Amino acid sequence: MPSLLDSLRQTTTVVADTGDFEAVRKYRPTDATTNPTLILKAAQSEAGKPVLERVLHQHRAADEATVLDRLLVAFGREILDLIPGRVSTEVDARLSFDTRATVERGRQLIAFYEAAGVARERVLIKIASTWEGIAAARVLQAEGIRCNMTLLFSLAQAVACADAKVQLISPFVGRIYDWYKKSEGAAWDEAARAGANDPGVQSVTAIYRYYRQHGIPTEIMGASFRNSGQILALAGCDLLTISPQLLEELSGKEGTVERVLSPEATGQAVPTLACDEASFRFALNEDAMATEKLAEGIRVFAADARKLDQVIAQALA
Repeated sequence: MPSLLDSLRQTTTVVADTGDFEAVRKYRPTDATTNPTLILKAAQSEAGKPVLERVLHQHRAADEATVLDRLLVAFGREILDLIPGRVSTEVDARLSFDTRATVERGRQLIAFYEAAGVARERVLIKIASTWEGIAAARVLQAEGIRCNMTLLFSLAQAVACADAKVQLISPFVGRIYDWYKKSEGAAWDEAARAGANDPGVQSVTAIYRYYRQHGIPTEIMGASFRNSGQILALAGCDLLTISPQLLEELSGKEGTVERVLSPEATGQAVPTLACDEASFRFALNEDAMATEKLAEGIRVFAADARKLDQVIAQALA
């Protein structure tokens, strides 16, 4: 009998959520995703230190932002040597509310990849799903630079991303689960809120059904999982990006994964939602969970970007 991981591959593209080269080699994902937190960890590992040192040696005279982007691209290029698909590289989260700067950094990342011999089709530029980030993605997509919209917690964000014709969105499952679990406190019933009843799973399911009903081609990649049950409850989603710990768990268990999400079974019809700026901002404001988790996620990624700056500065010194 196949492992749960191998069975999952029959319905969903498996993506590794890591900057760890050994984990990528071991689990053989199609694609891989990175973020400042993962790159910070990877740059301080034994396998990652030579990459950091090489970047610093080659670009010692560059400004801090350029060195940071060079480092992200260096790790992305190493990962691309290990997978057949794409790697996601994130724009500095400190630019999440600056459309022009996000566009410029997205262009710079792609230019660095292409200078390193990597076709832009193999790279997804990750951008936070703020209104300003989505506006930047609209510009980049029109230039043939494919985007992965991250820190996505609501249907309103997903609809705006679709209107911008982005390549892929990454709705976060685990962080939605975290918010509701904390919000409900002692009233939270873990067993009753598992599987299809998990609030994070429900959010991705709603987005999947909306996209399929309205013929939206943007890819959906469930992300930020807390347990394997959340992953199995979204079998059939276009892609799922999974941490090494959960990849290990799935690979160690035998079983057959049943497809849950399917283009043919999208449930009750959902009307088209408005996606202008005022509608977007009001809908996000009405959703306390999405508002709080988006802001928190940006703060966390920005903090790790600052830590990466410190790692680079200390190494240069």
